[in-house]
Amino acid sequence: MDASFLADARDALVTVRDCLRFAVSRFNRNGLFFGHGSETAYDEAAYLILHTLHLPPDRLDPFLDARLTRAELDEVLNIIEKRVGNRIPAAYLTHEAWLGDFRFYVDERVIVPRSFIAELLREQLAPWLDNPENVTRVLDLCTGSGCLAILAAHAFPHAEVDAVDISPAALDVAQRNVDDYGLEDRVHLIESDLFARLGGRQYDIIISNPPYVDAQSLSALPQEYRHEPLLALGSGADGLDATREILRLAAAHLTPDGVLIVEVGHNRAALEAACPELPFTWLEVSAGDEFVFMLHRSDILC
Repeated sequence: MDASFLADARDALVTVRDCLRFAVSRFNRNGLFFGHGSETAYDEAAYLILHTLHLPPDRLDPFLDARLTRAELDEVLNIIEKRVGNRIPAAYLTHEAWLGDFRFYVDERVIVPRSFIAELLREQLAPWLDNPENVTRVLDLCTGSGCLAILAAHAFPHAEVDAVDISPAALDVAQRNVDDYGLEDRVHLIESDLFARLGGRQYDIIISNPPYVDAQSLSALPQEYRHEPLLALGSGADGLDATREILRLAAAHLTPDGVLIVEVGHNRAALEAACPELPFTWLEVSAGDEFVFMLHRSDILC
C-alpha cells in the first residue's frame, strides 16, 4: 500500500466496522485465496482484526462500533497489508490455527492444519471403532504440527501416541504444541521417514495426513500455498507416492485388529485405480466421502 493510500486509510477508518469493510474490500480487490481456515474474505478479515485487537475470535458484533486508538489502527492496517502484499496465510501471521476447539501454534516450518481426520477423531472414529477405551497405541504419520497426534491423545485417553515426521523443523513445532497441552508423557515425537525408524512397533490405529498433491496441481497452487513446506504438499507425479509406501508397510505395524486411516485429498479415483485389490472404506466427513479411507489390517493382507 503506497504512503498516500495508507494516510487516507488512517484518516478515514475509525471503528472495527470500518476496518472490517476496508479489509474485505482489499482482500477481494486483490484476489486473495482462502483455504487455510477461512472460506471468505469476510471471515478472514474478521478473524485477523479480532486477533490483532486481542478480542474473542467468536464475538465480533459487540465490538463493531468500538473506536480504535491510533496504535491499534496501525496494527490492524499492518496485518491487512501483510496478508495482501505477501499473500501470507492468516495462520502464519497470527501463529495459530484451530481444529474445532483446539488451538495450535504454527509457523512456516509446518503446513497449516486442515485435516478432515480431525473431524473423525472428535467422534473417536465412531461408528468404525467399537471400543475406543481399549485403544492403547496410536501412530500419527507425517505429524507436522502434531495436531492430529494431540487430538488422538484426547480422543483415546488410555493411548500412547507416536508422532512421526521426516522434518526435524516440523517436530520442533510439534514439540511446542505437545508441551502446550501437557502431553509430554503420552505423545512421543520421532524423526523418521514414515516407518523407517519404528522397528517392530505395532499400533491399534495408524492415522496419516501425508503429502498428496500431484505434480500438475502443485505447479498451479495459489501463492498462499507457496509459503508452506513443499515437502509436506507434493508426493510424486500422481500425488500418491507417500500413500503407496504407507499401504506397503502398514500391515506390519498394525495389531491384528488394527485400522489404518489416511487422507488423500482429491485422489480417490486415482488411488482406487492404482490399488484395485484393496477394499477401501471411504469415511464420511463434512466435505463428503472422497477424502479419507480406512482399511483393517486384514484388508491390507488380502
